Amino acid sequence: MTEISHHIPEDILDTYRAGTLPHAFGVVVAAHLSLCDECRARQEAGDMIGGALLSRAEGAALRPDARDRIMAALDAPPPPPPIRGSGVFPAPVMAELGGRPPRWRMLGGGIRQQILSADREGSLRLLYIPPGKAVPEHGHRGLELTLVLQGSFSDSEGAFHRGDVETAHDAIDHQPVAGPGAPCICLAATDAPLRFNALVPRLLQPIFRI
Repeated sequence: MTEISHHIPEDILDTYRAGTLPHAFGVVVAAHLSLCDECRARQEAGDMIGGALLSRAEGAALRPDARDRIMAALDAPPPPPPIRGSGVFPAPVMAELGGRPPRWRMLGGGIRQQILSADREGSLRLLYIPPGKAVPEHGHRGLELTLVLQGSFSDSEGAFHRGDVETAHDAIDHQPVAGPGAPCICLAATDAPLRFNALVPRLLQPIFRI
């Protein structure tokens, strides 16, 4: 396996640890953590520090219905077993897929996508890019995190392989091109529509919800 060289930025990892990262980005971070020993170690170290700080904090009064809530939780049926990873898809991605293979939708030129979730805070999608194919050149109106699950791609920011994460923001314009070998499969989260430079992608953007 190619060594992971592009990681989750520390500020995003801190927000994920605090539980305030939007869902789409949280799935990308969770999937990367499942593949990256380095970031997982950073995450565990941060959890330990947070736990130590909480142990020194003053206690808070329990809600009046705390006992009833605990008893109700004990009586609730057990949760279903967690969904496991499958093939190139880590467990957090398979959970978004409901344990099923992707249902690809053609975008053109052999490129496919499946939208996994979309709300006011952001969208999450899988992308399938055949070897040598390029995504239309685009910029960003916000943040985009792209995790490579299979194959590779390269752009103005470098080369990205399985486990690598590209962090793109409104100062970056790029045109990712899938590398040779296996098709590039990526997990991408955005919090705003992309800014395409060419007319045709702009016209198709509302249809494909990119």
